[in-house]
Amino acid sequence: MTSEARNISHTVSEFILLGFPCRWEIQFLLFSIFFVTYILTLLGNMAIVCAVRWDRRLHTPMYILLANFSFLEICYVNSDVPNMLANFLSHTKTISFARCLLQLYFFFSLGTTECLFLSIMAYDRFLAICHPLHYPTVMTIKFCCSLVIFCWVYGFLWFLIPVILVTQLPFCGPNVIDDFLCDLGPLLALASACVPIPGTVLICGTMSSLLIFATFFYIIGSYTLVLRAVVQVPSIAGRKKAFSTCSSHLAVVFLFYGSVMMTYVSPGSGQAEGMQKFTTLFYSVLTPFFNPMIYSLRNKEMKDALKKVLGVS
Repeated sequence: MTSEARNISHTVSEFILLGFPCRWEIQFLLFSIFFVTYILTLLGNMAIVCAVRWDRRLHTPMYILLANFSFLEICYVNSDVPNMLANFLSHTKTISFARCLLQLYFFFSLGTTECLFLSIMAYDRFLAICHPLHYPTVMTIKFCCSLVIFCWVYGFLWFLIPVILVTQLPFCGPNVIDDFLCDLGPLLALASACVPIPGTVLICGTMSSLLIFATFFYIIGSYTLVLRAVVQVPSIAGRKKAFSTCSSHLAVVFLFYGSVMMTYVSPGSGQAEGMQKFTTLFYSVLTPFFNPMIYSLRNKEMKDALKKVLGVS
């Protein structure tokens, strides 16, 4: 970084998150809608965590991974939605420099962890369906827990370098972020308005693209092999059950990765600035909301466990 950049790097002490600019009545309506969505997301994902915890029939690798994934979704929505809800009712809509970077780190670390969990869940289904005889000896509870720990630890390590690079960027004056959270693209755009930062943009874009495409193609490859094995299952009931499980997983994968790829493959490029907040909203707020319904509605064991938790006969 140049000496000029170092001299101006700390002139911005806070950022303004524009969110969704509109009349106060519309702001309050949006607050109400997203508040209800937030509460339902927490309740839905907590119900899955409790169902797996309390029903011994669900103490299997697939459901242990699903429970951790639901807990991850709870953390994920808490990294951005509470601040978004507060901003709907705020006139200043400001966030301090330190809080902004902290939100950036947790939001992207949890997103990275989600990519890894989706990959591990695909690996679990690949083993269970393509190698059923080896599955009990390979995917033990101990190995499953090791994979869970790997996802959480590696997820929070992967994005350290980009966040450290962002902390070193010059923010010389413009501090308005046209988004509802401290997102990577808008922050890089603000910094690039001060001095050229092609190296940082390249590193952040490369790390985002590498993570997204590597995990996505691994998942697609795994499910391609799974579906090929499923069509060869002689039992219609077995084939239907395998298709049901895989279709639920694939629905979540396409919901998440579809919007993520539109947003982060080239952060800071300025593409579709007006649309970026909506794609971010989709995968960070709406996808965690839909996930409990997707995973439970097509899974008899999960539906039975949820009825038990909720006290429904």
